[in-house]
Amino acid sequence: MDETRKRKVGRLPKSDPAVFRYSISFSREEHDKFLTLFEQSQQRVKAHFITSCIFGKPVKVVQIDKGMQDYYMRLTTFYGQFRAIGTNYNQLVKALKSNFSEKKAMALLYKLEKTTIELVELQRKISAQIEEFERKYSDSWSQK
Repeated sequence: MDETRKRKVGRLPKSDPAVFRYSISFSREEHDKFLTLFEQSQQRVKAHFITSCIFGKPVKVVQIDKGMQDYYMRLTTFYGQFRAIGTNYNQLVKALKSNFSEKKAMALLYKLEKTTIELVELQRKISAQIEEFERKYSDSWSQK
């Protein structure tokens, strides 16, 4: 192969490659604190995290309350199921009206009415929980 012909394979060389390396040592406590800060920053590379800390670049720290997130997701799912009951309620009343005698339909509608009252009370409790949740966490969100 000619020396004049160069192979065009591989990665393009960087214009300013990082060639200087440094080593630091941590105590066990410092290492635990470093790992905690690194995880909170949500960066993927420890070297990038250290560089951003040294040169004063903004270090993003995100704290997620898993309990709050889980509570919110369950409450949202539950409220969605509650709305689906309302849709099924209308279909049930139509089916009772068309498939049963008036006396039998009235007896079943009476039972349905009792259950509906329980659902209304449950909906009030859900609304109270949502309001309490928003009050509790809107204060902590506005402080950050």
